[in-house]
Amino acid sequence: MGTSKVVGLALSAGAARGYAHIGVLKVLEREGIPINCIAGSSMGAMVGALYAVGISPDRLAKLALNLKRRHWLDITFPRLGLVSGEKLEALLSLLTRGKRIEELSLPLAVVATDLEKGEEVVLTSGSIARAVRASSAIPGIFAPVRYNGRLLVDGGVLNRVPAQVARDLGADVVIAVNVGMELEDGGNRARVNGIFGVIMQSIEVMQREILKEKIIEADVVIQPQVGHIGITQFERAEECIRAGEKAAEELLPQMKALVD
Repeated sequence: MGTSKVVGLALSAGAARGYAHIGVLKVLEREGIPINCIAGSSMGAMVGALYAVGISPDRLAKLALNLKRRHWLDITFPRLGLVSGEKLEALLSLLTRGKRIEELSLPLAVVATDLEKGEEVVLTSGSIARAVRASSAIPGIFAPVRYNGRLLVDGGVLNRVPAQVARDLGADVVIAVNVGMELEDGGNRARVNGIFGVIMQSIEVMQREILKEKIIEADVVIQPQVGHIGITQFERAEECIRAGEKAAEELLPQMKALVD
């Protein structure tokens, strides 16, 4: 598909539900819809960063299906968080081959939140692994990350779907993917289990309420139906990926028209 338009992808926070981003990427790549820049929060930053370093959607899907909690979960004495995040950063550094954001050929913006100043931070330089770790540091679960003098936590706290950030990267057309719980889910809700689930679901509910008051500055918003999947149910990766594919396929005519 030939186009002179710059197409930006904005990938939302969403923990395990963020695996749906992989399904969206599979469809966009299969249909020849270009991705010229990516902005991501939390799990969206993780998937976006791995894609930006050259890991194909098919390889991302295999990684999601085979990744176990022991590969990234390191429980620590709870000073600032239950999980230190060092193991996650080491895994990300391995997958991204220790690259820095500014070394990527595909422009990437990783969104985090400055916990001390209460403001959004957009990272476009520095270690990919550390930036993504910071963006994924869910308050109360992962310890905050010291990065360039700031204390950073999950980007989804203030900007769940960073569509405007993708626009700021130079995108003419912004495709946003929101993998949060549905605003009206008809009672089909995910079960909440354990302390991780309680904290993450509480933050998810707050993010949803914030999003009600905001307009997602995107030309297309893809919303995979994953609200029934618990945000700690990483073992349901295949189901999330399929949901991402289905949601993207339904909006293909709209996306193709915008890009063409």
